[in-house]
Amino acid sequence: MEPNNQYFHFTLGPVQGFVAQARRTRDFWGGSFILSWLSAVAMKSVIAQQGEILFPRTNENFLLWLEGKGTENKPIQGCIPNRLKARVGQNFVPQRVMECVQSAWYQLALRIYNKDIKKYANDQTHIIWDRQIKHFWEMNWVLTDDVGDSAALDRRKNWRTHYSPDEPGVKCMMMAGWQELSNTPKPQHDGLEAFWKRIRESGNKAMKTDLREGEYLCAIAFVKRRFVHYFDTLKIDMPDNWTLHGWSLKSGVPSVAYMAAVHWLEAVLNKADINKVEIFHDAAKKLTEGYGEWANQIRCIETAWGKKQWKAIDGNVFFQNVLENKKVYSDVVQAEKTIAALKALTSDIELSPVSPFYAILMMDGDSLGKHMSDTDKEKQKEKQQAITSGLAEFTSEVAKTVYNNNGFLVYAGGDDVLAVLPLEDALRCASQLRQCYLACFANKPELPMTISGAIIYAHIKMPLSKVLHEAHHLLDKVAKDQYGRDALAVQVWKPGGQAIEWAAPWEIALESDTTNNERHVIIGLLAEQFQQADEQDHQFANRFFYRIRERFSLLNPPNESADAVLNKEEAIDLMAMEYLNSGKVKSSLTFEDARQQVSPLLQQCRPVFRELDQADPEKWEPSKHLLADGALLVRFLARKGVER
Repeated sequence: MEPNNQYFHFTLGPVQGFVAQARRTRDFWGGSFILSWLSAVAMKSVIAQQGEILFPRTNENFLLWLEGKGTENKPIQGCIPNRLKARVGQNFVPQRVMECVQSAWYQLALRIYNKDIKKYANDQTHIIWDRQIKHFWEMNWVLTDDVGDSAALDRRKNWRTHYSPDEPGVKCMMMAGWQELSNTPKPQHDGLEAFWKRIRESGNKAMKTDLREGEYLCAIAFVKRRFVHYFDTLKIDMPDNWTLHGWSLKSGVPSVAYMAAVHWLEAVLNKADINKVEIFHDAAKKLTEGYGEWANQIRCIETAWGKKQWKAIDGNVFFQNVLENKKVYSDVVQAEKTIAALKALTSDIELSPVSPFYAILMMDGDSLGKHMSDTDKEKQKEKQQAITSGLAEFTSEVAKTVYNNNGFLVYAGGDDVLAVLPLEDALRCASQLRQCYLACFANKPELPMTISGAIIYAHIKMPLSKVLHEAHHLLDKVAKDQYGRDALAVQVWKPGGQAIEWAAPWEIALESDTTNNERHVIIGLLAEQFQQADEQDHQFANRFFYRIRERFSLLNPPNESADAVLNKEEAIDLMAMEYLNSGKVKSSLTFEDARQQVSPLLQQCRPVFRELDQADPEKWEPSKHLLADGALLVRFLARKGVER
């Protein structure tokens, strides 16, 4: 133990309860940003008491903006982990950190209440607001004399002392279990809609866009939805003698519909007749009463030809079935005009149908706690310093990688990444982030750091909170637990439920030989090949992949201990013949060509469950069973989820 030093461990939550409960991507981003901001407040409070942050590495730029001294590189995404470790002196007061976090949160909420709610509140509204704001956050901390006791905080968290208050009445539509603010006893009560209609039509900036008709929120959800409009007004004196500042933030976060359509929109802007684009824009703008995507920064759209106004219309207007939905657009006449303009826009150009699927990418480092531990205290200290440095380097690269892949970064802090991407770019982005993560620890051979990833391709009709919940499950239970970490797992979710699940260790999922130092996901490469074949014959994919399901049921042994009906080479021969007999493609390929295309497909259809302590892919034992989901994922990606 170092003299006069103690070690302060702190965590702020609930993470999933705050971030993942979202109705829009903006809620998702807002929750991540606020959580990161409050974690930075905790970090600044420790520093104000002469503490030294040991983990994570201090984000100096974020702290400068927190103190009102920032001049460039304004933080716009969450990038501060909700957990910290610091070396502190004997006079350190942990409770002051809690007071700072709670004060920052309460003062932000108070500004929103006074501006947006107070004028329309009934006798119970302020009581509900105060109860929810004051009792939401769960903060755990511990002081220890042992620098290596990284598990102390986890033991403290198991001793639960924070309980949410009882929440009566009608519940929030975003945050499950929390009461909405009108205090209406039943959902059918006339006062419910009347209360929220007054707020929605109050004339406050962007309120009609922020609060849709029929949307009822609790205090916590309302803060997530509206905080961007008041964040720059923050100037709060903190309990430990420093002043907290906010800064201006843009409310533009791409909707899931917009993210699904960005490559289609890119093609339209580069190919369509200018006059038809203008007509469609005018009709869509009148229907949506403005621009829903003005502040978005999606790379392929920024670089596409055309006026910014054309690129900023609401993402829903690209989908005819949404335009026909009276619950979304009640102005039927204008919706019909927009549909007519949409059809005219694409009538004379060769264009694939717009895909109704987007991607959620979630990544997380494997066994971080294990790597940071060591029985030798000096080695443990060295490991923790190396990991802290490597994670800081990785975090600094994530935003650029996501942007280059036409995505929107929600959060990147430590070893965690959350991003929304177009369907076409998610696999490449995941592979590049994994390569970046490994590179950040390449010069630290004593730290075999790996990262797992989960991608969910979700239909735009799927509730976002459901998609986020499933992404966490896919990452933790499938990529990490079932496939042994250092793995990639993918699911496809349609409005009717989960349609496809495929996973593999990274070393199985990625191509082995590259010429440009970038390893691509084999499933993605196969999708490109089958997309080309399907363009020649639109029924090719249906015939071939339907037969794959039939053949796999015959090829698979009755159980894992039994032998397969055909050996590996015979199975490839059979499926190569199916490939050749599935459509026009057979006239241009030899049998050997077909074998070369089918072989990697079958490899991706044969699960490989990595043993946790086995790093050598040559020693992993593949399953005897072939699963059709790998092939169906290829078909899904080749067709971008569009059925013909």
